[in-house]
Amino acid sequence: MPNQRKDPLFQLIGTLTKAEKRNFTLFVNRTNTKEEAKFIRLFDVLDGMKTFDERIIFKKVPEIKKAQLSNMKANLYKQILVSLRLNHIHHNVDIQLRENIDYAKVLYNKGLYQQSLKLLNKAKIQAMESKQNTLVLQILEFEKLIESQYITRSISNRADELVHQTVEFNRTIQTSNSLSNLALQLYGLYLKMGYIRNEEDHHRVKFFMERNLPQVEEDNLSFFEKLYLYQSQVWYNHIIHDFVMSYRYAQKWVDLFKNNASMIELQPTLYLKGLHNLLATLFNLRHYSKFVLVLKELDEVSKNESIKLNQNIEILLFLYSATHRINKHFLEGSFTEGVKFIPELERDLEKYVDYLDPHRVLIFYYKIASIYFGSGDNLKAIKYLEKVLGYKDVSLREDIHCFARILNLIAHYDEGLDESLEYHVKSVYHFLGKMNDLHAVQKEIFSFLKKLNRITVHGLKGEFKDLRDRLLVYQNDIYEQRPFLYLDIISWLESKIDNVPIQQVLISKFKDSLR
Repeated sequence: MPNQRKDPLFQLIGTLTKAEKRNFTLFVNRTNTKEEAKFIRLFDVLDGMKTFDERIIFKKVPEIKKAQLSNMKANLYKQILVSLRLNHIHHNVDIQLRENIDYAKVLYNKGLYQQSLKLLNKAKIQAMESKQNTLVLQILEFEKLIESQYITRSISNRADELVHQTVEFNRTIQTSNSLSNLALQLYGLYLKMGYIRNEEDHHRVKFFMERNLPQVEEDNLSFFEKLYLYQSQVWYNHIIHDFVMSYRYAQKWVDLFKNNASMIELQPTLYLKGLHNLLATLFNLRHYSKFVLVLKELDEVSKNESIKLNQNIEILLFLYSATHRINKHFLEGSFTEGVKFIPELERDLEKYVDYLDPHRVLIFYYKIASIYFGSGDNLKAIKYLEKVLGYKDVSLREDIHCFARILNLIAHYDEGLDESLEYHVKSVYHFLGKMNDLHAVQKEIFSFLKKLNRITVHGLKGEFKDLRDRLLVYQNDIYEQRPFLYLDIISWLESKIDNVPIQQVLISKFKDSLR
């Protein structure tokens, strides 16, 4: 399921809006040279292609020789980036700041030191207000360079002020880097192993967290220090199944932005990520009423006029909104209703698949399969589970590969495709054994599935009850919770015991939870 490989220039042009294309044409035609006219023709040809094909370029622009194409494409790529930078500068404070630093450098080289310092000070204030600490430090170093030459005859305490600011921002950046590194490493650990599986996993993750978490006073931290601290705590508690603590830190994450409202406009992607993680923890806690309120907040982001919507934000809105719309159906048990959403989801997934990592796509396929399974369409469920099982790199989200195989077995059984059930059981058992991922719940399920073909019709209900009772023992075991998070095997067994669709069982449980 790797992203489709595309020519970088062709892919970049494919992301341009009509306004960006128009601005690029005006930008390139500013001097109206032959070379720029050739650029425009190449641009127009690439823009008109559905798939990249060099033969079409040589056919439609014969003056471009094969030996020239590589350099022309590189130059065109650069010109598009320059045009986009100019087009987006008013919506990106960090681009504005870097531009002002460049202007200050030009003034400095001209010997206009006071003008350079004045521009740097203005940029520094803007950088402090927008929490761009690394750029603040870059500006401070530039100011120190000018002052160290003793050419501006500044006030006497200027040197001490610059040194103090540099020390303070260095400390803040160092702490931010340590916390952001920790958050990223914990996320990587989650992608590799999912939730903890045993006490050994728990100790390993806990030791990693304690060894890498800086000793800090939360109240004294800057915006980004707090943000990365909350991110780290969300991932850590998520991995160790402490969803209550994960919820608390996800809520702190979102509240941090709400208490610094300007940062929602300046860092919308991080705000969206906070809402996404808050929704994920609420889903795991089955806190429906709060989940619905936060989902509404997420949907309102696209209507927030202070946020400049770009393709990156558009992709994230799709990713998070689609994920939690599906999760809402899981909470409600409304799988038949959820099936109606899948065609729209597939269209958007095809549209954005080149921008999503394989992990995200695997999750979507598993969730789509689960929706179909819950609605009673086992064949469609099997179709999407095969997309997960066909992914070769099983080290990516081993837990998804594990439970996709279990759900695949159950879907085959429910559909009456039990002639090859024994073969599939042995195959999956062998697969999980190699992954060292066979735990009590899986063993109970496999033990049951192995003997399904030998159980009489009259004895089935009793066997379903026995398996349910054995599994209920593990439902609150911290190291055996994963199967219940990925696959509601208890509800499936109850549907068999009561001889009703699993959707009916889940809807009944949902209604009971609201009382």
